[in-house]
Amino acid sequence: MLREMGLGPLWKLRAPLSPAAMDELESVAPAAPEVAMPAAAFSPATIAMDFDALAAAVAVCRQCGLCEGRTQAVLGVGDHDADWLFVGEGPGAEEDQRGEPFVGQAGKLLDSMLAAIGLRRGENVYIANAVKCRPPGNRTPAPEEMAACRPYLERQIELIRPKLIVALGRPAAQTLLLTEVKIGAARGRLHRYRDIPVVVTYHPAYLLRNLPDKARAWEDLCLMRQTMRLADRG
Repeated sequence: MLREMGLGPLWKLRAPLSPAAMDELESVAPAAPEVAMPAAAFSPATIAMDFDALAAAVAVCRQCGLCEGRTQAVLGVGDHDADWLFVGEGPGAEEDQRGEPFVGQAGKLLDSMLAAIGLRRGENVYIANAVKCRPPGNRTPAPEEMAACRPYLERQIELIRPKLIVALGRPAAQTLLLTEVKIGAARGRLHRYRDIPVVVTYHPAYLLRNLPDKARAWEDLCLMRQTMRLADRG
């Protein structure tokens, strides 16, 4: 079915997406208007950090109250040179124990979503979260908590240099775009994080509770794939 829809193999391209390709993408999926939100509450010295230094800084971070209840911080997992970056909300109970994002039922669904477009965890894919410590009771992270973690996510993006960022759910989208987001309005079109295209879609945990929206998530997967194909064409 994927081949019949023209969703063939991915080819890596390390050059940035050209302005012409970006214009072509936006003619298919126009960007939504953005409303400014407060930036990060602090700015740690992450500029020169490599992944090891970043992981060490996150492990001892005490910039917000989430550190009080964590077993361990969860920086992310995957290919440090990935074209695809998926950003979720925050660690859950199992992620907090194992130190890896998306390892429960939502993680299994994410793996299936990746497989549907020819991807595998750890192979040209990096997975991170908007916040690196588990919110109590798996609640939605507060704005100040997302702002506290945003510089770490920014440095991850600078190190990975992805060709596409996928925001999984509202907190991830708001952290990346610094704007109020409603998933229903934001999905189905391209946004930007600096010069990188961003696709907004549902969090896998939401899809587990709302099965009819899986069809819309499939549409988003097709948009992701189309975006990458145009990026490959340069």
